[in-house]
Amino acid sequence: MSDKIQTPRGTFDVLGDAARARDELERTARGILERAGYERIETPTFESTALFARGVGESTDVVQKEMYTFDDGGGGSITLRPEGTAPVCRAYVEHGMHKLPQPVKLWYLGAYFRAERPQHGRYRQFWQVGAEALGSDDPAVDAESILLLAEILEAIKVSPVRLRISSLGTPATRAEYKAELQTYLRSHEDRLSGEVRDRIDLNPLRAFDADHPGTQEVMRAAPLLLDRLTDEDREHFETVKALLDSAGLSFEVDPTLVRGLDYYTRTVFEFTSDALGSQSGVGGGGRYDGLVEQLGGPPTPGMGWAAGVERILLASPPPPTAAPPLDLYVAYAKPEYRRDAFKLAADARRAGHAAELELGGRSLKGQLKSAQRAGARYVAILGDEGTALKDMESGEQRVIQIDTVMHHIRTGL
Repeated sequence: MSDKIQTPRGTFDVLGDAARARDELERTARGILERAGYERIETPTFESTALFARGVGESTDVVQKEMYTFDDGGGGSITLRPEGTAPVCRAYVEHGMHKLPQPVKLWYLGAYFRAERPQHGRYRQFWQVGAEALGSDDPAVDAESILLLAEILEAIKVSPVRLRISSLGTPATRAEYKAELQTYLRSHEDRLSGEVRDRIDLNPLRAFDADHPGTQEVMRAAPLLLDRLTDEDREHFETVKALLDSAGLSFEVDPTLVRGLDYYTRTVFEFTSDALGSQSGVGGGGRYDGLVEQLGGPPTPGMGWAAGVERILLASPPPPTAAPPLDLYVAYAKPEYRRDAFKLAADARRAGHAAELELGGRSLKGQLKSAQRAGARYVAILGDEGTALKDMESGEQRVIQIDTVMHHIRTGL
């Protein structure tokens, strides 16, 4: 006998209660986001590799280490999408959405892929729910975006949740600060981890994320980007904070908050949950005012976030996941009644009822047990005496005309 083939490392199957929990999360996110004017968008599972190299940033771990990239069979290069913002911005440009009333507000839910070390709450194939608002630099867009993710996490009962926010300023401010930070890191190079030393030229801000003790000690005295903001950027950030205060959303300003993608500008934020242990991030995002232009579109401000579906569910209590109620189970005593039974089940579904038909070749006794296990409210039994309809709650059973089954079900339900 051959060995069993299992799912690849870092992937998993979704079925049963887990699938129903995901359906509930999607229903909740859809309701909250679409009430705020966001419309659903679906982008392809794979995109041109250049989209992520140009949009996400050559210096990021995502592009350098984590992308699944393939030859497309025609000389081009394609990549399984590792994140959702760049594809949405590509779609915004490709479909001329800049001609629509701004901001254009879009949300999505789908699978994403990163070649990283699998661990609790981190997978190579993972699902994200995300939202993007393109076409406005109003700080209210930032605050609303953050608030919407907070509402989703609250509705799913993710707990305990901590919100950290900061500002990265404009690209020009960030470039000046990057040079200052590089000088500081080089002056303490002997105390840094090898990984941080290797990144000083490419991405020095990632030093704030290091878990190396020597690096952490150095970073406690490092200059902070939040102290280098222009007056305009500072005013933008203060307005975002004031709006979040007005909505009653608690947060803490964390000047060391660094997002792992190069396109972020101004507002950045992250929700974390202690329920997840070391992989505490539930979701986050920020403003990316230059990304659309980088991808060939007109200058377009943008703001968005993504949250991990698996992490949300790990950090929340299991929702009620009872299977949908079954209105009717159609059983039959002999094979010659199968055709009529098949038609009755089909008619019941067309009428809007949840209905199942015996498909396992069981005896009549076995069919009744199967109906009970499925939680059927009614069982129609086709036999020599006609059609018997049994109320599984009261135990009452009577013979009726087969074409009146739906009438009796509607009356009872």
